[in-house]
Amino acid sequence: MRQLREVDGLTAADVMHRQLSTLPATTNVGELRAYFAASTSHRLALVVDGTRYVGAIGAGEIPEEVDAAVSVGDIAQRGPTIDPRAAAAGARDAALEHPNQRLPVVDEAGTLLGIVAINRDREGFCGT
Repeated sequence: MRQLREVDGLTAADVMHRQLSTLPATTNVGELRAYFAASTSHRLALVVDGTRYVGAIGAGEIPEEVDAAVSVGDIAQRGPTIDPRAAAAGARDAALEHPNQRLPVVDEAGTLLGIVAINRDREGFCGT
């Protein structure tokens, strides 16, 4: 595990977690709720259309009044994201500011490449 302070000279791509769990944009809210209920490690759902990043939604961000049949692609939030070439220190700081301590890494073509993920004790990056 790479420590949060070990980022000098690195990029977001260097510290991102590459093994991703994603959901198709056509997934419905009922399935999204089940996704979060199935694992305590799921803190942010990454929503894609093929490899194209559509958005993300945190476990606590699903409005209760949304019907279970609504597509996740309709409620996922597009940002924030970070370019893989951005400085790792900036990626770390932005991830720490996010409630889920996660920041999707998306290239200029819109492809989801990975996620900068901070571990629960806020000492290191997940998956590095």
